[in-house]
Amino acid sequence: QVQLVESGGGLVQAGGSLRLSCAASGRTFSNYAMGWFRQAPGKEREFVAAISWGGGSTWYADSVKGRFTISRDNAKNTVYLQMNILKPEDTAVYYCAAGRSGNMVRTTPGYWGQGTQVTVSS
Repeated sequence: QVQLVESGGGLVQAGGSLRLSCAASGRTFSNYAMGWFRQAPGKEREFVAAISWGGGSTWYADSVKGRFTISRDNAKNTVYLQMNILKPEDTAVYYCAAGRSGNMVRTTPGYWGQGTQVTVSS
């Protein structure tokens, strides 16, 4: 089992920045690729970003490329999502996820956090 706890959400004005954190516990963190997803009201959950177990590969949704950066610190068992130039359409609950590979974490993560709310005002 892998337990994931997100933090760092909040209310920010358009154009602002936030950094989300996801602390993992349980199985060896460095064995897992990590990802972020989001779900806006009335919409399906969507992929945002992912990072390989060693951090050498990253993937992003087209909607966040150039604005969001995913990173990880395996010594701290933590993955981050730096979000810049935020837009009202980024408003959603953001979920951390873990998977056994970069492909799996983007498609069928094995583990999910409880989510953290991000609200971007116009």
